[in-house]
Order: sequence, then C-alpha cells, then structure tokens
Amino acid sequence: MGRVKNRNNNLKIFFHFVTYVTIYLVVFLQFCLRKLIEIYNMKRDILKINEELCNGCGQCVPNCHEGALQIIDGKVRLVSELMCDGLGACIGHCPEGAITIESREAKPYNETSVMKPQPQPHHDGDGCPGSRAMVIAKPIQTHNDMPTDQPSELRQWPVQMHLVNPNAPYFRGADLLLAADCVAFSMGDFHSKFLKGKSLAIACPKLDQGTDSYIEKLTAMIDIAEVNTITVMTMEVPCCGGLLQMVRTALSNASRKVPVKKMIVGINGKVLQEEWQ
Repeated sequence: MGRVKNRNNNLKIFFHFVTYVTIYLVVFLQFCLRKLIEIYNMKRDILKINEELCNGCGQCVPNCHEGALQIIDGKVRLVSELMCDGLGACIGHCPEGAITIESREAKPYNETSVMKPQPQPHHDGDGCPGSRAMVIAKPIQTHNDMPTDQPSELRQWPVQMHLVNPNAPYFRGADLLLAADCVAFSMGDFHSKFLKGKSLAIACPKLDQGTDSYIEKLTAMIDIAEVNTITVMTMEVPCCGGLLQMVRTALSNASRKVPVKKMIVGINGKVLQEEWQ
C-alpha cells in the first residue's frame, strides 16, 4: 500500500508540474505572439508621399540621411519602412509640399537596415530627369560660320549665392538675375541677351547645401538692397523648381514686394516659358 501511495503522490507531482509548465508555456507563447504583432503591425509616424504633387526633382533624397527615399519611374518613393525614422527631416526640402507625416501601421525603424549599403538609383533611363544622360545634336559649323567673340556682361564678383553679400553696392536698386547654375552653359546668348544690365546670383537648388541662407539673403536683397526686379531663370528639369520657391518664400518674409519674372530654359538653350508672377 505504501508503494501505491508513493506512486500516486509522484503522479500528482508530475501532473502538477506538467500543468504549470503548460500554462507558463502558453502564456509565454501568447506574449511572443503579441510582440510579433506589435513589431510587424505597430502604429507609428512615417512618411507619406503625394505622387500627384511630386515632380521628381529629387531634392528630398540627399536630405534623407537614412537613405529611405529614391527616385523610381520619375517619382520619389519610400523604398523601405524599416529605414524611415518618421522624423521628417526631408519635408522642408520638397518645393511642392508632396511629403507629409502620417500615423499608420508600419514596421519599426531599424537602424541595422540603415547601416547596410544601399543600391544606387539608376539615372540613365527612369531616374531624375535632371540626371538623365542625353546627347544634344548641333549642326557642324565651318570656320566662316563661327560667331565673333562676345564680351562678358558680368559686372560683379562673386556670383554664387553662398558667397554674395546681399548688401553689396551692385545689388542696390538693381535688376537681379537669379539663375540656376546650368542656365549659362545651355544658352549661347546668355550674356548679351539676359545678363546685360543686371546683377547676378547663381545657385543649384538640388545640389547646394544650406539653402536656408539663400532665402535670408534674398529677403535682405528685397528689403535692404531694395532690388528693383527679380528674374528667375531655371532649366526645364524639375529639380530647378526650388529656385523660384526660394524667391517666393523670401517675398513672403520681406516687407517690400517686387516684380518677379519666371523664365524656364530648355536643355537645347531655348526659352520655353517667360512670364511675370
């Protein structure tokens, strides 16, 4: 009888042990399941891109330090939720207001993914139009057809926006020509037809860093130097559009209002659009 009783006691202990282990295992598995659901379906801040507003200029791409943005098929895309921290550092660099922050279910930010080398976007076919390689056909000129040397109409130095002093005497009461860097190289008559009689400032809204200072300088040119007019010359590629946006922001910050002319130049050097704003 003693042996039977001991056996029954051992069975009870074993049964209780199995029961407790099973309960704890179920609880643990439920906890793991909840964590997996939270990880893969958590609600957090993440970028939202309005494709209708996006013009593919690509200004936001270098300003996303996590590398979560790339230009694909002429539009900026969020290539991975894991690489977007949701802080929105790129938002202020979109001239079209196409990037916003929304709260939705998304995979959590993963710093390990950010540290991995990312494939570079291909710009030769379906990338940023401003980086697309192309050949511009020109007629072959004989020696007799060569134009005579044209004098430079540049009447000041420096000209790059980071270097110019907005209070310089050559800006006071002047007609300001704000040109994208590439404009002068695409137009054979840039000096004689567009620069003559104007003060010049040049900038690249896509590649230049610290363009907030450009807005401050433009505001000073309007209010302090009291420029007479501003002509903004940009290339037809979307990434140039930020230059006009800088002028508009400066005008909204300034106490004076000045006439602004918008000019868009084709890659072939022809003026495609010219209008007062």
